[in-house]
Amino acid sequence: MRISKLNVLFLAAALFLPAAQSARAQTKKFKPEKGVATFAVREPVLRLQPGDIVETESLNGDYYSKPGGAWPGEVGPFFIEGATTNDTLVVKILKLRTNTDHAVSTHTPGGISAIASDRYTRMLNTPIPAKRYVWKLEKNGTVGALELPDSKKRLEVPLSPMLGRVAVAPAGEEAWGGLWPGNFGGNMDVSDVREGATVYLPIFHDGAYFYFGDGHALQGDGEICGSGLETTMAVTFQFELIKGKKIAWPRIENDEYIMTVGSVRPLSDALRIAAVEMVEWLEKEYGFDRWDAYQTVSQLAVMRVGNMVDPNYSVAVKIPKRLLPK
Repeated sequence: MRISKLNVLFLAAALFLPAAQSARAQTKKFKPEKGVATFAVREPVLRLQPGDIVETESLNGDYYSKPGGAWPGEVGPFFIEGATTNDTLVVKILKLRTNTDHAVSTHTPGGISAIASDRYTRMLNTPIPAKRYVWKLEKNGTVGALELPDSKKRLEVPLSPMLGRVAVAPAGEEAWGGLWPGNFGGNMDVSDVREGATVYLPIFHDGAYFYFGDGHALQGDGEICGSGLETTMAVTFQFELIKGKKIAWPRIENDEYIMTVGSVRPLSDALRIAAVEMVEWLEKEYGFDRWDAYQTVSQLAVMRVGNMVDPNYSVAVKIPKRLLPK
């Protein structure tokens, strides 16, 4: 298995952590009480040392239990001691499981959609009708079931829990609403942000100020109707730092792929950002010549549209680790 140089740097740094700092690493349980509407610098709800593990959960609320219920907001921020703007935040998702028996997916007239008019893109067509689908999460949260009486059919599909939103506080005094993705992470809706993944985030403020939320039991690429199978999650994170290493945009890694994410409109520019980031990752940290990296990405890339519904669109460019030369 190919190990990225980000992980190599992290592992090397971990070997030289001061004994006192290593001794301070611990497992903490955190139950959020109130969500926030924006990603921004604010008073932390939890302070952590590098290496700490946090057992927590996303926020519950009326959104999941009744039509028209308010969105519960995002959890955070978590302040990571010792994190500086010259470092990279490493977020390991050790465990991510649904913790309720249902999920909700909605169609919202004039809301957000990839193929119908919404508040951002007007079209000369009749708005889609409002609908609310309640999926049952069965077999210990591994299967989603939905009755479709109008079609006289039933869907029964395997689930793949993910977090739509992982973020740090954006640069300067910016405050971005929870619907937005950007270089700070945010509402990327990339379904690879799931159990077993490691997310790398740039840091714009000392302490990083980490946020998360928007659990989906399942979501198709693009999140076409503007809603995954929205539900609540139990999640276990581990936080680390790669000291002295700066990145410009979020990166994701799992056993199979390294991934870069770009978030902007139009969709073509989101793709371009993610592709350039991947070329530069191979060049700077895997030892490729720039134009050899360009050729490699051109031929090996797998691309995923995270969302095409949010105020910014998100695209992930993925390279299979097994195909990268050692």
